[in-house]
This record gives sequence, structure tokens and C-alpha cells, in this order.
Amino acid sequence: MSIATKTGDHGTTALMYGRRVPKNHPRVEAYGSVDELNAALGLARATAGQPFVSKNLLAIQRDLIVLMGELCVLPEDLNRYAAEGYLPVTPEMTGKLDGLVQEIESQKFHFKGWVNPGATLPSAALDVARTVCRRAERRVCELKFTGERLNAEIGLYLNRLSDLLWLFARWVENDPSFSACSPES
Repeated sequence: MSIATKTGDHGTTALMYGRRVPKNHPRVEAYGSVDELNAALGLARATAGQPFVSKNLLAIQRDLIVLMGELCVLPEDLNRYAAEGYLPVTPEMTGKLDGLVQEIESQKFHFKGWVNPGATLPSAALDVARTVCRRAERRVCELKFTGERLNAEIGLYLNRLSDLLWLFARWVENDPSFSACSPES
């Protein structure tokens, strides 16, 4: 089967289980923004140069696949989704992000004032991912406020993730091994 199915030529797309919605449907906007976030995290992971950051970004990308899958399912199909063994976004997933935030904050590195992204290539990529994450969070909120049933943990996860990405960016900026990646050097 070709990647060019032509089924979206008239402005609709398929959700899971074949239900079609307009391409600008709030649900499509939400999972599309998370897809962009996953791509931005791929760039951040490719430029990170720090094994701790790279390893955790890959785990987060895997979590985002779970999150996107859940967003691709209309509320009336969620029971079928669960029965087929697909997992929802869980408090444990958000808890892993909380643990990473605590781990980084426990290192007591210092930052001061407003941040101007771009001190290093790795931190700039993380800041791009952070802003895409905030957009994805806004799209999930928009979907929620349309009245559709939505797992509240999805919004919590994205909120926590954007905080973590901000910390990762500040952390790699303060890592002396990244000075060679600085645009000023």
C-alpha cells in the first residue's frame, strides 16, 4: 500500500477505527501538535550530546506515542481501544517527569532572569521542543473545552514535560562540555 492513500484529498483524515473528521478538528490539532513535539524532541535528542538527556528524551518520545494514540481515539471508541490492549497516559508517566525535575533541581545549578534561547545548539533545540510542547498543551486544552471526554492526565503530562524541557535546556547550558557548541565560540 502506498503512503499516498489520497483519502485526505478532500480535507478529512481518519482517526483510529476509521472515523473521519476534518483535518482542522481540535482532536487532529491536538495529536498533530504532539507529533510536532515528538519530532522536535528527536532533534533535541540528536543534538543533546549528553547521555542522561538523550536517554530520557527517547523515553519521553515513547510516552508521546502512547499519548498520541489516545488522542487519536474518539471517546465512544475508548473501550475498544482499551480492550485491544492500548494503554492510556497514566499518573506514573507524569510521575517519571516529576522525578526527573526533582533530580535536576537537586543539583542546585543556578539560573537568573529571563532566558534568551540559543546559548548552545542543544539548549536551543530543547527550547524549541519546550515551546512546541506548550502549543500541544494549548491544543489539548482546546479539545477539552469543546466538551469531549478526555483523559485529564494528558494535560498534566504535557504541562510537566514543558517544565522538564526548560530545566534540561538550562542544565545543558550550564554544562561546561557544551561550550564548544555555543554560537559565541
